[in-house]
Amino acid sequence: MQSLSWMSLFPELEALEEPCKKLLLQYARIVEAPVGTIGYQEGDHCGGYVLRLKGRSRVYKMSASGREILLYRVGAGETCVITTTCLLGNSQYPASTIVEEAIEDVIVPDAIFQRLMIDSPVFRQYVMQNYGALISDLIVLLDEVAFQTLDARLAKCLLDIGNNNIQRTHQQIADELGTAREVISRQLKRLEQKGWLSMGRGVIEIQQRGELLKLANSSQ
Repeated sequence: MQSLSWMSLFPELEALEEPCKKLLLQYARIVEAPVGTIGYQEGDHCGGYVLRLKGRSRVYKMSASGREILLYRVGAGETCVITTTCLLGNSQYPASTIVEEAIEDVIVPDAIFQRLMIDSPVFRQYVMQNYGALISDLIVLLDEVAFQTLDARLAKCLLDIGNNNIQRTHQQIADELGTAREVISRQLKRLEQKGWLSMGRGVIEIQQRGELLKLANSSQ
């Protein structure tokens, strides 16, 4: 993607002050990474601001025991809240990320990011608006983890995938919800016994979306 055209995916940035736009286009670089690439790991130094052009990555937190919980995903047209946090606070990454669908990113070097935050009201407003929206998403996640039962979170996870034929393993679902595979397997078995879904090898087929939706919306 040409440097002059990638900005069309982020229309707010097209309103940048001309000197700041030239600075951004001069120093921003486009990088690509295939599926399975580790974008950053917990404890790494943050080197630049990320604008996602294509693909998707998963941002997750790993416990000392090796258990993983999904924090959020970054898709096309989005930025990464943890990266922004590290740049604003000059801190190390508190989580890790891995590429799920081949990505293409615009990387704005740390020094240029800091300069634009000072010199450009347009850039500063864009960064903070996105930051606020992503923080709100993390608060929703915290609410779900703290106040929703696991079966409700599982139902929501299955529905969020968007189709009735789900090709994910029990371990993958457990990683997203931050629990053990055995726990998810038991929960899925209960839902299967109710007739709400059926399970095959590496495949879960939803039979009763309405019942899962009621469960996902339950607060107890």
